[in-house]
Amino acid sequence: MSHDPLLARIIPVLADVPGVAAIVLGGSRARGTAHETSDTDLGLYYRDGAALDVDRLRAAVTGLVDDPTAAHVTPVGEWGPWIVGGAWLTIGGRKVDLLYRSIDEVADVIDACRNGEISMHYQPGHPHGFCSAIWMGEVALCRILHDPDGLVPALKAKTAPYPPGLRDALVRRFQWEILFAIENAELAVPRGDGTHIAGCAYRALACMGQVLFSLNGQYLINEKGALAQAAKFPVTVRDLAGRVAEMWRQIGAAEHAAAMQTLRELDSDVREICAAG
Repeated sequence: MSHDPLLARIIPVLADVPGVAAIVLGGSRARGTAHETSDTDLGLYYRDGAALDVDRLRAAVTGLVDDPTAAHVTPVGEWGPWIVGGAWLTIGGRKVDLLYRSIDEVADVIDACRNGEISMHYQPGHPHGFCSAIWMGEVALCRILHDPDGLVPALKAKTAPYPPGLRDALVRRFQWEILFAIENAELAVPRGDGTHIAGCAYRALACMGQVLFSLNGQYLINEKGALAQAAKFPVTVRDLAGRVAEMWRQIGAAEHAAAMQTLRELDSDVREICAAG
């Protein structure tokens, strides 16, 4: 990524921090869908046997950031076992986010996903929850910026082609929950409990996204924009974006019964796709 002056400035500094085994570019910039104002997401991979030196990292970024008093660099583990930790920085007027990952733990999760073993975890910032397969998707979609020992390509090789065991596990985990969430919302319709109805509707749609991504062999690494992306897949629900927008209009207008009918029709279409697949 030498054509990006910001990365050319940042990567050598981060690479000198003890414990940084590999650096990758993630998010929309790795996928080629970034806008001018998009964050720059950098993954810092470390080995379990060689701890990431967070104090040295903090000192290193102090010389990079626009305002050292605004830089936030966490210890490993501060953001929980799945987000792990990282930093929020502004460098050259651009938002740069660092995320820590243990390359050993990620390798174990990738092997589990390939064997059809996935897990979901409560995680602030991920309203649907953090699916363990996100770690696999991060590896699959990232661009390698620094990896002197060739650690990341070995993991990438396990992500393509998309594993059938992972596809089946995700469909099995999320497809049934679509209707379950709708039925829970319907119980709240007579009470007019709009908050609960909206929450259940969101969960139903998030599960639809998980199913459609897996059926198309695509890694879902963030709920943001997932349904808009799923609407463009080869295998998808007819007019998904328009029907989802109509469902939210109905909920906003307190037309809860109509919204539930819209969701049920979407669920029926997803079921047909699953049966055909």
